[in-house]
Amino acid sequence: MNAGAILTSLVDGLLIGVVYGIAAMGLNLIWGVMRVINLAHGALISLGMFGVYLLFSGLGLNPYLALVLVALMGLLMGILIYAIAITRVINAPYLSTLLATFSINMIVIGLGTAAFTTTPRDTGFSLGNVEVGPLTLQGTRLIAALVTLIVTAILYTFLYRTRTGKYIRAVSNNRSAAELMGIPSSRILALSFGIGTMLAAIAGGLIATFFSFTILSGDVYQQKSFIIGVLGGLGNPLGALVGGLILGVLEGVLPLAMPNTWVPVIEFVLFILILLVKPSGLLGGKK
Repeated sequence: MNAGAILTSLVDGLLIGVVYGIAAMGLNLIWGVMRVINLAHGALISLGMFGVYLLFSGLGLNPYLALVLVALMGLLMGILIYAIAITRVINAPYLSTLLATFSINMIVIGLGTAAFTTTPRDTGFSLGNVEVGPLTLQGTRLIAALVTLIVTAILYTFLYRTRTGKYIRAVSNNRSAAELMGIPSSRILALSFGIGTMLAAIAGGLIATFFSFTILSGDVYQQKSFIIGVLGGLGNPLGALVGGLILGVLEGVLPLAMPNTWVPVIEFVLFILILLVKPSGLLGGKK
């Protein structure tokens, strides 16, 4: 094992980890604002994958242009899911929202399996490799990381520099007080859920440009999102990016020293250790 291979694996892991981060960001945002654990998160990631795939293979649309439409689809679908399934149980015990989102997950997977089967799909899209000194990196992963950083910057600007973003943070901190100040909490909650599902769809669309997938693939990335959420701090959307980088590095470097089958085991051991030692995550809780 030479230094070039280790460095390539490390950088490759960081690039993938950034994309993992944006998937977890959506999950963290929804939890941070409305205290809902979205078990439909994985199914929405899968829909993002198929959205980009169908627009690219069926209509010949560039995957990154298709991603804009997929993001809009994710936003609208999230708002619709909130209006149909979440708003009625938002103030109920956590188990009610878990069951509501799990039901959405099963509906999406059931319909998706009927429509697409579970045969693996691949966009077949490539931007070639990029040579940077001793590194050989996939162009699609570089662009995916760049898109993720741009989306993260836009999200940060939206949350901290716009009135609607301040409303979201106010509802997150104290919904009752926000309502007393005239903030329409119902609309803010619906928008927050929509943004969370939009981020899931974007992550799925980006992943589809360099990994094969099925309608069931989202479950794997949902599990990773939970691990990342605990690493970065549940309720801290931007902390998810740091958690994603940590997980990406692990997935990039660990296979050099052990079989791939051990990587998920190490990840979940880390997940349990963080819960035991620092339950609020490495970067603390909600910001």
